[in-house]
Amino acid sequence: MSLIEAVERWDEATIHAIASSHRAADNALRRNGELPIAAGIEYGAQAAAAHGALVSGQPSGDGFLASVRAVRFHAQRLDDVPGALEIYAEQLGAADQGVLYGFRVHGAGRALVEGRLAVAFPR
Repeated sequence: MSLIEAVERWDEATIHAIASSHRAADNALRRNGELPIAAGIEYGAQAAAAHGALVSGQPSGDGFLASVRAVRFHAQRLDDVPGALEIYAEQLGAADQGVLYGFRVHGAGRALVEGRLAVAFPR
């Protein structure tokens, strides 16, 4: 399931991606006809994965979302946000065992969700 439509910009530490899949009726993360704000974490995680692939020059390898911290929700849901979502992720640290990213999801000119996530690489 790919939620990200395009990467607008990226460099060695950051990525800015966009998505409009939050409005799709068949979005796999919908529950009871709505896309809960917690789905914004997945948008952030997918932006982080895209960044990792771009920086390494290879498709994303095996990894799993190991933790999510300091998450702040600024809305109740995503599916009622008009226009595209703007997803920003910044790599805060990296090691052989995994990576740490800060992420933000914005839409309609306002912050929707932000936090930090860790991706672990199995050995």
